[in-house]
Amino acid sequence: MDLQSTARPIRITCARGLAGWLEQEVETLGLAVEDRDDSGVEVSGTLADAMRLNLHLRTAMYVLCLLDEFTCLSADDLYRRTSFVPWEALLDPDGYFSVMAHVDSPAISNDMFAAVRVKDAVVDRMAEVVGRRPDSGPQRDRAVVNVYWRGDTCRLYLNTSGRKLADRGYRRMPHKAPMQETLAAGVILATGYDGREPLVNPMCGSGTLAIEAALIAAGRPPGLLRDNFGFMHVRGFDEPIWQRLRQEARKRSVPSVPGRIIATDIDERAIAAARQNARTAGVDQLIDFAVCDFAETTIPQGPGVVVLNPEYGQRMGVESRLESEYARVGDFFKQRCGGYRGYIFTGNPGLAKKVGLRARRRLPFFNARIECRLLEYELYAGSRRKPDL
Repeated sequence: MDLQSTARPIRITCARGLAGWLEQEVETLGLAVEDRDDSGVEVSGTLADAMRLNLHLRTAMYVLCLLDEFTCLSADDLYRRTSFVPWEALLDPDGYFSVMAHVDSPAISNDMFAAVRVKDAVVDRMAEVVGRRPDSGPQRDRAVVNVYWRGDTCRLYLNTSGRKLADRGYRRMPHKAPMQETLAAGVILATGYDGREPLVNPMCGSGTLAIEAALIAAGRPPGLLRDNFGFMHVRGFDEPIWQRLRQEARKRSVPSVPGRIIATDIDERAIAAARQNARTAGVDQLIDFAVCDFAETTIPQGPGVVVLNPEYGQRMGVESRLESEYARVGDFFKQRCGGYRGYIFTGNPGLAKKVGLRARRRLPFFNARIECRLLEYELYAGSRRKPDL
């Protein structure tokens, strides 16, 4: 099976609410999106294209190369058709692989059972063809096979990402209720931020929004932060191509950006975590961190972007306590942020009403299972703005 030079269908998955931003990212990389749904997009490409997608995409979860698609009516069908795939051309017989299964079929009600049947088919074929069989288990740090069986259709994929792409590797100190990196990137992209104007992130927590903004502003692909992907454990992995892709990406990155990035939080521990995470991501020099109440955050002369992710009252805190906090955010926007585009990311529409401003746009996102909105406010410049000291 030639994944190096022959284009195959590639499915790129994402969290709900991010498919539109993912499509824009993929098209920016020069690949045509052939299909899109709530959970991802599909393109055609080679393994080198999959490497490039893993390196550059900010909102993706997994990059999956299709190996086979077939009608599947039973567990025996699953085993038999899986055993047709030339796994000896893909996997190291002395290596290790894992299987991720997602099943929505009356034939099997257990994802784990489907994963075991696929694993058995792979190792049995390897033992028969090459006389050795790779180890298998739950770790996703080497070769990974994905199984999607819905109704009577089953698809087998080579997961070229391995661990999910949201695991950038920089968030060593997550603090409390952190936003996932891919979601944070989607939120920043939705604001239209590109590094040429200031970005202010009060209530920054462990710094994920600010760090993703810095990566975007610097043109630094998030894949540069990782040293392990699933494609590295596939037979025929072209190390020189991968290193060339990384070198090209590094050359396009910039060491500084025109607009300041300011991130603040009232919790000293949050700022300590954010600073450490930014250092790990290599963007600490691009972000000005400070400990203060959000309303005291320095606002550079606009235009610019100010984005907050306050508590929702569902996972932390009490809703009644947060009503006054959201009202203070509205006052902060009106009094301090004239000339900016203001954004509030929240999963509580009731609390959002306490802001006291009319949202220009309400963009849907999902934070895990919580349906959220990114609310955009156009904040007009005027005498209400207090000058910086």
